[in-house]
Amino acid sequence: MADEVVVSFHNSLLRDSDVSLLDGPRWLNDKLIGFVFEYFEHIQFVDKVDNIAFISPEVTQFIKMSPEDEVGIFVTPLELQNKDHIFLAVNNNSSYSAVGGSHWSLLVFNRQEQQFTHYDSMNRSNTQEAKQLLLQLQPLLTETGMANFIEASCPQQSNGYDCGLFVIAYTEYLCEKYITGKTAPMREAVTQRIVSGKRRELKRVIEEMSKAER
Repeated sequence: MADEVVVSFHNSLLRDSDVSLLDGPRWLNDKLIGFVFEYFEHIQFVDKVDNIAFISPEVTQFIKMSPEDEVGIFVTPLELQNKDHIFLAVNNNSSYSAVGGSHWSLLVFNRQEQQFTHYDSMNRSNTQEAKQLLLQLQPLLTETGMANFIEASCPQQSNGYDCGLFVIAYTEYLCEKYITGKTAPMREAVTQRIVSGKRRELKRVIEEMSKAER
């Protein structure tokens, strides 16, 4: 059976096999997280993209695994120098180009504070990978070539497969906080129940986009 294209949106393309990951207790892949980042950039937070950057999981992996002298090849076209907040989905895959890994987390760069903050829903499982990204990016993003690294205290997943959804929920919460000054604690806005419900929300968004393309 052909793996049909469901939706094509900017640089993101989702097939039936990608969307099916939303149906049950399954780990989200880079295609789905990349799609949501595109949705945030071009629809949900479109009025604020001058100040916020969402880096796709594929590009983040290239940055993490590239030789230090080649990182600029991926970073320069992104025009990050004027972005106040930069969001990166971190994966523990150790391959330069192959799909894989078993855990997602979120790394956020705050230009004003010259700081990278790491949000991990599984007890700092991706700290090493997040610090690897910091080492690659801090020479290009900071004024001094050095940045602080903070492990955030954040809501934790209660299962082994919702890490990608937590990355999405963390990102959405933080964007709303930066844009609107939202003050509700993250522990109230990002709960396991709310995060689990995002599977239905995302599938609805994808279905509506797919219908609009026909």
